[in-house]
Amino acid sequence: MDAVPMFPLGSVLFPHTPLALRVFEPRYLTMIGRLLDAEDPSFGVVLIERGFEAGGGDERAMLGTMARIVRVEAGAADLFVIAVGDERVAVDRWGDDDPHPIADLSPVPPLEWDDALLPLRREVERIVRRVATLASVLDEARWDPDAELADDPVASTWQLAAMAPLGEYDRFRLLGATTLEGLIGMLRQMCLDEEPVLIARAADAADTDDDDA
Repeated sequence: MDAVPMFPLGSVLFPHTPLALRVFEPRYLTMIGRLLDAEDPSFGVVLIERGFEAGGGDERAMLGTMARIVRVEAGAADLFVIAVGDERVAVDRWGDDDPHPIADLSPVPPLEWDDALLPLRREVERIVRRVATLASVLDEARWDPDAELADDPVASTWQLAAMAPLGEYDRFRLLGATTLEGLIGMLRQMCLDEEPVLIARAADAADTDDDDA
């Protein structure tokens, strides 16, 4: 895939998960305008490893996800874009901005399901929902911990990864998983590591509320 429009962000996009954007920079307004004339309006999303979303001059990851536009709403001076994560992609080469970033991409093979993973997949869902519920107590939940997931086991595993209250570095590690078993295993361990931290923070928050009462 050559000269694909790119939108570097400060967050990781997983396959099969939604992306909501408020687009206000002129270069990205141009990009979305062009895409709306395309038969398949999609762009690549990569994590900004250093720098900021606005203004340029950022350092970008070389692994990302295609985002397929499903809805665009116009504001007074901006656009509100809803997209859905599609296939993972590797950046082969960054091109010159046009005026937005563009890159040559290669598809990353999709993860494959094995029925032998079902018990572990069910365990991970329980863990992720439990930890996400803890995060919601601290108003840090990424998704509703009770959100319904896709029927497809690969898609639902990526959705669990999006639900998990993890930092962007850990999320990027998950994005780079080469097998579904590896993704599930990493997600399980990361959430188990995060759980006691959230429990302690929730207890501290409760103690503070009691002191203020």
